[in-house]
Amino acid sequence: MVNRKELRPGSSPQAAYGAHLRRLREERGWTQEDLAGPMGCTSQHISAVETARKPPTLPFSRKADQVFGLVGSSESLEREWRDMRHGVLLEGFPEYVGYEGRAVEIRLFEIGIVPGLLQTPEYARVLANSAVKRGAITPGQADERVAFLAARQAALEREQPPMIFVVMDESCIRRSVGGRKVMDAQLERLVEFADRPTSLLQIAPYAIGERRPFDLPVNLLTLADRSVVCYAESQTQGHFDREMTSVVPMLTAYHQLQAASLSQAESVAVIQEARKGTS
Repeated sequence: MVNRKELRPGSSPQAAYGAHLRRLREERGWTQEDLAGPMGCTSQHISAVETARKPPTLPFSRKADQVFGLVGSSESLEREWRDMRHGVLLEGFPEYVGYEGRAVEIRLFEIGIVPGLLQTPEYARVLANSAVKRGAITPGQADERVAFLAARQAALEREQPPMIFVVMDESCIRRSVGGRKVMDAQLERLVEFADRPTSLLQIAPYAIGERRPFDLPVNLLTLADRSVVCYAESQTQGHFDREMTSVVPMLTAYHQLQAASLSQAESVAVIQEARKGTS
C-alpha cells in the first residue's frame, strides 16, 4: 500500500464513485492489476477512476458490474453512474470542477440563473427544490447538489484566490427566484462580489442583441501553466474540452462578449436598480 492515495468520497459524486470502486475491489482482495485484466483496461486507468482523476463511463460501469457480479443490485456501479450522470451533475462537469479548484483565472457566462459560484445558499436551495418538484432529482440528490456547490465555493476561498470574470445575461437578474427576500439577498451578494479585488462582474443587457456570441452557459479556466480549458452545457448534456483548437475560439468569443457588455460600474447600477423591485 506504499502509494495508496487517501480518497475523499464526500468531495464530489465522481470521488464517491471512485471510493465505491476501490471498496468493492479491496473487499475481494484484488489489486488494481487483478481488476484491470477482466475489465479490459490498464491498472493506471483503474487508479485514475478510483482517485477521481478520470471520470467513469457507462461501458466501464457495466463491465465493472459484470466483473463484481453486481448487475441489477443496489451496489451497482451502473446505477451510481446514472445517478451521477442524470441526477446531480452532467457528464464532464466533475472533471471540470477538478480543474476549477486550481485555476488561476475563471471566466463564466450564464443565462437565466445566477452562476453557481455566486449563488447564495437560499437561492441554490430554491433551484434544487424546484428540480425535486419537477421530478428531475430526488430530495437526497437535491441535498447533494447544494452541498456540492457549497464545497466548490469554499474551495475558491484560498490564500491566493483565482481572478473570476463573470458575464451574466440580463435575464439572470430579472428572473425572480424564490421570491423577494431570496432574490434581494442574491442581488446583494452580486454587488458584494463585484467589490472584491479579484473579481469582475458584467451584465450583458438585452440590448446586446445579436452581438451576444453564446446561447448556452460557458465556463473557461486558465491554469497555472496558462493553458485554457472549457466546459459548456445544454439542459441535458455537458462537454469538457481541453483541445486548444476549439478552446481558443471560445476564449476569443468571451472577450468579444465582455467588450459588448456593460462595464462593472454600469452593471452594479443595473443590479441595484433591480433590487428596488425586490424590496
